[in-house]
Amino acid sequence: MNAPTTTTGPTSHSISELAQEFGITTRTIRFYEDKGLLSPERRGQTRVYSPEDRVRLKLILRGKRLGFSLDESREIIDMYDPSKGNVDQLNRLLERIDAKRQQLRQQQRDIEKMLAQLDEASARTQAALKEQTS
Repeated sequence: MNAPTTTTGPTSHSISELAQEFGITTRTIRFYEDKGLLSPERRGQTRVYSPEDRVRLKLILRGKRLGFSLDESREIIDMYDPSKGNVDQLNRLLERIDAKRQQLRQQQRDIEKMLAQLDEASARTQAALKEQTS
């Protein structure tokens, strides 16, 4: 989830352009702005997003798809420092990915146990019903 130091393409983006590109609403982008994750320039009442804002938005959405909270995404994104490289940032990302994987595996185990309990309850209920109707 690191931000590149160079980008190609437009030097600025409107909120509508970003919303369309990423398949999200302008309200979502404003929400991220309110949370301090994006800091567009203002030209009068118009928000003008830089290529860096676009990359940040892309990384926020990637973090969301991976199950990271906004605070976790912010922490990782804010660690990017092109002057020092991004080793610390990448290590933190790997830590977060591992933690998320462990959490999901535990949830998977919990779901499997619950499904087994439901199967047992269903079998008992069907047996009781069979006894009642026989």
